[in-house]
Amino acid sequence: MTADVTGKTVLVTGSTDGLGRALALELAAGGATVLLHGRDSAKGEATLRDIREATGSDRLAFYLADFSSLSEVRRLAEQVLAEHDRLDVLVNNAGIGRGDGSREVSEDGYELRLAVMYLAPFLLTQLLEPLLGESAPARIVNVASAGQAPIDFDDLMLERDYNGIQAYCQSKLALVMLTLDQADALRDSGVTANCLHPGTFMPTKMVLEAGVRPVDSLESGVEATMRLVSAPELADVTGMYFERTREALALEQAYDREARRRLNDIATKLVSGVNLATGG
Repeated sequence: MTADVTGKTVLVTGSTDGLGRALALELAAGGATVLLHGRDSAKGEATLRDIREATGSDRLAFYLADFSSLSEVRRLAEQVLAEHDRLDVLVNNAGIGRGDGSREVSEDGYELRLAVMYLAPFLLTQLLEPLLGESAPARIVNVASAGQAPIDFDDLMLERDYNGIQAYCQSKLALVMLTLDQADALRDSGVTANCLHPGTFMPTKMVLEAGVRPVDSLESGVEATMRLVSAPELADVTGMYFERTREALALEQAYDREARRRLNDIATKLVSGVNLATGG
């Protein structure tokens, strides 16, 4: 059943494929103004056209930004702020797979998975927080994963011992840690922040290209994510991690306030252009 999100403005990052695209379609069908995002203009325009044709909605816009570049993240935020007077929900969904095992870096010189799945949403949310606050009640929904790994602050960028699975999983834990910090910082503002593992190996492009057999359906992932976006019973719930639709506990390090403070301090410097080689 399609949720009623009439009158809501929702930005979904990474919405030209997989979960993000399916979620954007569901939101458009429910009456929301949907701000799509991707790093390929052709795919973005195709997604825009397909959703418009499927739903009849003209409340759609596409924004081009490569999240491996913090300058492009800033540009995205500037465009959204310039073109919209409200933002009811920000869904930080953009992601990148585990890769072929070789270490990759972002345009800014940071480990690529950490840059795309942690630093980009860290900066984007920070820049859009004033608009979310003005639109309160508003929600931040971070698409994390049950695949989490503890962060080694002595080798945050995995320069000494690179492993694609570690890179992916530590970036997802970092996103959970960011969610808890956001919830604390915004607790009295009318803006909530929650995160979830939407499903295990859903049939997305990322999963299929990796040759992994799907476990959960894309539809169940959309349902779990939409619940955080729009469920009335979650209006005042904040700082929670969900596995699908069930409240759960993330990896223990997520609840270590000193670790979160340290990670936040590093991220603040990195998005300001201070390149700490190992995050130490």
